[in-house]
Amino acid sequence: MDSNQTKKLVRTSVLAAVVFVTTFAVTIPLGYGYFNMGDAAVFLTGLLLGPKYAFLAAGIGSGLADYTAGYMFYIPSTFVLKGIMALLASKASEKSLKTKIAAMLAGGLIMNIGYYVTEGIIYGNWIAPLYNLPWNALQFTLGMFIALLLYKQLKRFK
Repeated sequence: MDSNQTKKLVRTSVLAAVVFVTTFAVTIPLGYGYFNMGDAAVFLTGLLLGPKYAFLAAGIGSGLADYTAGYMFYIPSTFVLKGIMALLASKASEKSLKTKIAAMLAGGLIMNIGYYVTEGIIYGNWIAPLYNLPWNALQFTLGMFIALLLYKQLKRFK
């Protein structure tokens, strides 16, 4: 493995750990899941890593948080949805602020819809998962702004 590949692997691993910690350690339990600050790390991961590595770091870190919190049934959806959020942020990382915001909004909306569908299937009820929609929207919106503020300071390490 060359040193460039090693650096990518180390950055991906470190950011997966950051996603895990911010998702698992800063939480507020909700009816069907939990509110957390992990989306800030998911978006930041996207802004700092290339698309493939961002997808993996966000998906693995978020999935491990679900596993550790006892929400195993969310892991497949979480892996894909958080990965998509980071992937979209990554694709916009070198673009204008407006494009970054649009990409992160798209990722957040995909996540919100994805979790609604996941919970509807898991619980066999399409009304109860409506409860989490505003919480998920607040979570990704706060995450988006926190990530943009942190990225401004950290982009030199990209």
